[in-house]
Amino acid sequence: MIVREEIRRLQSHVGRVILGQDVLVERLLITLLADGHLLVEGAPGLAKTSAVKVLASALEGDFHRIQFTPDLLPADLTGTEVFKPAEGSFEFQKGPLFHNILLADEINRSPAKVQSALLEAMAERQVTVGRTTYRLPELFMVMATQNPIEQEGTYPLPEAQRDRFLLHTRIGYPDKETEREVLAQTRERARTGKPIDGPPSAVISQETVFAARKEVLGLHLAPELENYLVQLVVATRDPAPFDPVLAPLIAYGGSPRASLALDVMSRAKAWLDGRDFVSPEDIQALAPDVLRHRLLLTYEAEADGVTQDEIVDRLLSVVAVP
Repeated sequence: MIVREEIRRLQSHVGRVILGQDVLVERLLITLLADGHLLVEGAPGLAKTSAVKVLASALEGDFHRIQFTPDLLPADLTGTEVFKPAEGSFEFQKGPLFHNILLADEINRSPAKVQSALLEAMAERQVTVGRTTYRLPELFMVMATQNPIEQEGTYPLPEAQRDRFLLHTRIGYPDKETEREVLAQTRERARTGKPIDGPPSAVISQETVFAARKEVLGLHLAPELENYLVQLVVATRDPAPFDPVLAPLIAYGGSPRASLALDVMSRAKAWLDGRDFVSPEDIQALAPDVLRHRLLLTYEAEADGVTQDEIVDRLLSVVAVP
């Protein structure tokens, strides 16, 4: 219980600073607990960068932000070997990937060769430069952002890269009252020169995060719910038995990696909500974020303007809940 209280305190701290983005804050914590990576899509100015920075400031570890641009090189992420004339040898200088929390800002602004440099790090937790492989820190999380408004001059993430993100979360604008709170908070920060919530009362240690992950994996998931979870993912590959209307709309569905992601994410959400068991609502709440970037639609679906979110919503309505 002490571990859960510390993580909830972390969630509360981030939520008090990042107003109007409760879903983003929750998804950040769930991704951290599930030992995964998060892809966030939203318009500029929605506190995506600020949220991960506030989270990182309250965790034991280091944080780095990379602004992805068209001229970025893979070595700008991984690091490179530097020649030392005095010693007559090369020494590897580690790049930003060797930090604990990494923000890949506007990841779709860089070409595929740079995106692929991130793929090994996210999938294998290692970086290979030349003939040498270097291990990344045990606590390693990537939060990537992309702007859905501007598509000119961007490089869409390939399917293999998107699949490495446990969640693809879309966020929107805050409501009117929350936006007024943001104005007041910003004025107060400018007037006093101090953070509104101040520094966290205590930095969360990495050991606490690792202990929380063990508790999450030990959470109870009933066999009936496990079967329901698997059925949802299987229905993305073969929807005809569940709904013949969906069959011509889905070209490729989620792989077993989607089932693994939905399983651990549902457990993390239930644990964060203070429960010792997973409910159907946990699975349903996270299914869109787990599946939307893993579904490839047919030309027919794209021509009709059908979206991945509409497909997932329909699957949730036709797959029987135990």
